Amino acid sequence: MSAQPEHPTDRRIPAIPNTINGIGDALTGSDRAQFYAEVLAAEEETVPGVMRKWWKAAMLDRAPGAAESRSHVAAGTRLVSVDDLADRLEGITR
Repeated sequence: MSAQPEHPTDRRIPAIPNTINGIGDALTGSDRAQFYAEVLAAEEETVPGVMRKWWKAAMLDRAPGAAESRSHVAAGTRLVSVDDLADRLEGITR
């Protein structure tokens, strides 16, 4: 018999469905309006690119500490490189 932690340590963020409605539902306010405006105005061959762009934005918004990170960037303090951020999200320490 093995001991199991009482609290799961999986910090992965559930993926947003890669559909127009899934992405739109995950976005808020002006981002949602801008997404729908772009996807509705897009030509057939450019729709996937619009969806990818906004899916990534919606996923980043779900990342723990995203709002705090944006406020630090706006203030020019506690900046983190993209590589360090990716490592933190993957749980890698160097």
